[in-house]
This record gives sequence, C-alpha cells and structure tokens, in this order.
Amino acid sequence: MTEGEKERLIRLYAAGGITWHELRKRGFDDFVQVLGALGELGLRQPVAAMVEPNAAARERGRAIIREALLAQK
Repeated sequence: MTEGEKERLIRLYAAGGITWHELRKRGFDDFVQVLGALGELGLRQPVAAMVEPNAAARERGRAIIREALLAQK
C-alpha cells in the first residue's frame, strides 16, 4: 500500500467512512499505527455512533460519571 493510499484510508476512517475492522482488512495491523497516522495528519479518532450497542454503553458511562461528580459535592 502506498503512503497516499494509507493517508486516504486514515482520512476516511477519521470521517467515519470506514471502521477499524475495514482498516485491518486493508493492511493496518496495529491500532497504534492508526493513532499515529491520525496524529500526523492532525485528525482525531472518530466518535462511535449513538446507536445500539454503543448508545447504551455510553449512556451507562455517562451515568457513572454523573453519579461520581454528584457524590463529590
């Protein structure tokens, strides 16, 4: 895979156009490699969509944080 192809895939991943699973199929072996490439391009990791099962897990996480913050007051 050329550097141009890698950059295109990383940009597509950052935009939410493909998943980590797709990156692995296309030749990325290590997620650290993906994070490094995102950083080099000044991009961020995409945020998971708020659809099941992600939505439920994120809502539980938010509730735990909310409760911890309220307990500190």
